Amino acid sequence: MNLTFYKYQGTGNDFVMIDNRKNVFPKNNTQIINKLCNRYFGIGGDGLILLENDDTTDFKMVYYNSDGNESTMCGNGGRCIVAFAHRLGVFDNKTTFIAIDGLHHATIENNIVSLQMIDVDTVKVEDTFTFADTGSPHHVQLVENIQEFDVFNTGKNIRNSIYGTEGSNVNFVEQQNENTFRVRTYERGVENETLACGTGVTAVAIAMYETNKTKQKSLNLLVEGGKLGVSFDVEDASYKNIHLIGPADFVFTGTIII
Repeated sequence: MNLTFYKYQGTGNDFVMIDNRKNVFPKNNTQIINKLCNRYFGIGGDGLILLENDDTTDFKMVYYNSDGNESTMCGNGGRCIVAFAHRLGVFDNKTTFIAIDGLHHATIENNIVSLQMIDVDTVKVEDTFTFADTGSPHHVQLVENIQEFDVFNTGKNIRNSIYGTEGSNVNFVEQQNENTFRVRTYERGVENETLACGTGVTAVAIAMYETNKTKQKSLNLLVEGGKLGVSFDVEDASYKNIHLIGPADFVFTGTIII
């Protein structure tokens, strides 16, 4: 069959986007999803996202890692599907949609998407790292000289040795000033460093506040693919009203035979 696809990227985190409101995509075929995400034999992307109908919200987001398996929430993917739905005319400038981790609200203006993330009630602080689930599980670890840090091998080892079969995304962080942190992320499912991770920088912002590295509740996160913002409120040790903010850009569209 001929499949129409759209390519989007958010700070270098790129996705194959499919309008599946007519339920024609073979979403249980992991091999097809993996091939479409392959950068040599397919379109190429960190993941594939389906936009589907939902009875109570504007649309449903279904996210797959590049290995072909359905995964947990992807923050940059969430921002990109908001831009995609806006392009399709699903909503004007404010939207509500459902994803695997629950309900999300978002706005878009001049390709800048502000996506409300889920509340985070539990943050685990250890001696050398912090762990938080921001829709996906994230290990957060401070390092020095992040530019030269071996993200791939160290991240892969932590992902497998500490977190086992299920694994975790692994974020390495270096503080720049009171409200700015540089972040590099090893992403499970992709099994490599990615240029950005939305749920990752969200976890980093929360971890830096939780461990008293900053007193700011609106932070700048510098990733390999650009800059993202995270803001939040803190109520009774819970993080609420969390927003992931940054660009979500259309790259190209086309058709491919599957």
